[in-house]
Amino acid sequence: MKINVTFDMTPDEFRRVMGLPDVQQFQQELFDQMVSKMQAGEDGYDPLSLYQPMMKEGMSAMSQFQNMMFNMMSGKTSADKSEN
Repeated sequence: MKINVTFDMTPDEFRRVMGLPDVQQFQQELFDQMVSKMQAGEDGYDPLSLYQPMMKEGMSAMSQFQNMMFNMMSGKTSADKSEN
């Protein structure tokens, strides 16, 4: 048996139905504070230092994905790695 249920509501209505908090104002205030600190030139709020952790994780994720694809194409499994 297959049952399909469709809800016609906006994301805001769905958030309220699920009981999730409205964090839009908090996010905007946080963003405004970050922008003002970046414009003032405070330590740790330059664009490079803010995005550097994300770039490192992104590059790490890409290399992990490449290793996974290489292992899949070469027929290696996780059990093969643990034996070595």
